[in-house]
Amino acid sequence: MAVEVLLPKIGFSMNEGELVEWLVADGGQAVEGEPLYALESEKSTQEVESPATGTLRIHAAIGETYQVGAILAVIE
Repeated sequence: MAVEVLLPKIGFSMNEGELVEWLVADGGQAVEGEPLYALESEKSTQEVESPATGTLRIHAAIGETYQVGAILAVIE
């Protein structure tokens, strides 16, 4: 079953964030609880953990800004 990787709401006033870096390559193995990507929000850059284990299929480009809840990738 595929799991969508969504842009999380990290801070109370956060509405969007910039995808800074994928820490797992497209087609690579994502591991639940391990860092998956770096996200820059209003005040800081944070690593976001993978919500599942499986093969990562990236849909979002580095350097782009996305709304909270946007689908960044799928883990199959």
